[in-house]
Amino acid sequence: MDQQQPEVTIKAVDSGPYQVKGPVRLVDHDGKVFDIPARRSVLLCRCGRSATKPLCDGAHARTGFQAHERA
Repeated sequence: MDQQQPEVTIKAVDSGPYQVKGPVRLVDHDGKVFDIPARRSVLLCRCGRSATKPLCDGAHARTGFQAHERA
């Protein structure tokens, strides 16, 4: 059986951000476009405290964010 990798993979990091592997286009609320090429990844804020939303800046680690849900 031939199993191909999906083009886009989203991984929920334990008590951290979402890791999104491309190719994918991310558009924020203001219309700013982030093009993520194939085999590259971007980390998206899950704690809500990042100064660079929608991207993660590590605020989850500094503030002790604990995710209670599992993907």
